Amino acid sequence: MADGAVLAFDRREYSRFELDALAGGMATVLAGRGVRAGDRVALMSSTRPEFVVALHAIWRLGAAAVLLSPSWRQAEVRHALALTAPSHAVGDSPMLAELMPMLRLDEPITAGDPRCDAPAADSDAVLAFSSGTTGMPKAVRHTHRGLAAAVRQWRAALGLSAADRLQVMTPPSHILGLLNIMTVLDAGAWVRLHPRFDVDAMLRHIESDRITVEMTVAPIALALAAHPRLETYDLSSLRYLMWCATPVTVSVAEDVTRRTGVGWVTAYGATELVVIACDDLSGGQLDTVGRPVPGVDVRIAASGEIQVRSEAVMAGYLPAEETATVIVDGWFHTGDIGHLDASGRLRITDRCKEMIKVRGFQVAPAEIEAVLHSHPAVADCAVFGLPDPRDGEAVVAAVATNSAVSDSELIDLVSDRLASYKRPSRVVFVPEIPRLPSGKVLRRVLKERLWTSV
Repeated sequence: MADGAVLAFDRREYSRFELDALAGGMATVLAGRGVRAGDRVALMSSTRPEFVVALHAIWRLGAAAVLLSPSWRQAEVRHALALTAPSHAVGDSPMLAELMPMLRLDEPITAGDPRCDAPAADSDAVLAFSSGTTGMPKAVRHTHRGLAAAVRQWRAALGLSAADRLQVMTPPSHILGLLNIMTVLDAGAWVRLHPRFDVDAMLRHIESDRITVEMTVAPIALALAAHPRLETYDLSSLRYLMWCATPVTVSVAEDVTRRTGVGWVTAYGATELVVIACDDLSGGQLDTVGRPVPGVDVRIAASGEIQVRSEAVMAGYLPAEETATVIVDGWFHTGDIGHLDASGRLRITDRCKEMIKVRGFQVAPAEIEAVLHSHPAVADCAVFGLPDPRDGEAVVAAVATNSAVSDSELIDLVSDRLASYKRPSRVVFVPEIPRLPSGKVLRRVLKERLWTSV
């Protein structure tokens, strides 16, 4: 019913009316601090109900939310702030509070008027982050119109209704986590938020909350497959398990299905266009990412690159000049190589971009290389990804040195400066880094040389 619970966190539940009233109260506070239509507000928060409240409070004022990952280090946050120039901040991050005045989410929120006018459809709603060609993240601008289209497409692809119940363990600062929350609320369904991933908590709540759709990425799927007592949980409420963000490890998926009786559905998207393809809910093919969802056009260029057109595509990047090479005549160039098979399903075979995809996050080699180059013992280096059954890809650094240094010292250097998912899993010492005369690293050559050693 309309006043029923739609969101749960720990032992508390929130109705739609309560969330709207809390958003109204926070909007009043933000307006008192000077937030106006057209402003950008930095939002750096752990996964909690107040994130949802803050997001809607920002939108009530006609402002845009700049989504900062709570896993970022200070250099990454400083770069994002410089790129997007937010005038205000909301969150629970001590780091962000050090960099600019911040409304703290731990402060009590007084309920306000739950009614609000819809923001302008073509105004910016969120600025999420994807890796730039220079190595540091670039901002991806999504309008309210574009996000609404993505929600409609995702809701239809998932077959979501008010009877569904989901839980979200991926951070809402990541576009997939945000989309899942928005889609559940749009459908009038129910969602539980978790502060972090814990496989036992996940299984307990599938059972106790009667979860109907479970979102996973590779690490979650592997944790399910490795769980010694998986069969002891009652997972009969699940309609399906969704595998997103990384390629499916077929053997892992099949093992989970064998032990639980629950099937999988695959999906494909990008930060710039969140929903591209999704397979049949009644059972698809694990070695594809499904068919293009209604409202999304897919074509394969002569180069084999997958190109996509949709109302939900991003409005553009910051820096703005990076947009023109990615969206051409309305078509988004994904950088992925693939083809449509005879059944109309999309198969991804390669990626022409050099980005490394770790647990659904894009990692730019140049960003890690810049940190490694700062060490006096590093003469040259190159970073690339290799297939990893747990994380999709593993970050590997090839390093040529001019003095003694240990691999652990270099890994710790990256860990101290960048988010944990950017940490190299292995450092391989090489006599030199193969490069073209122009200076471009021959990553494919390097990967082929080191494949067997890594």
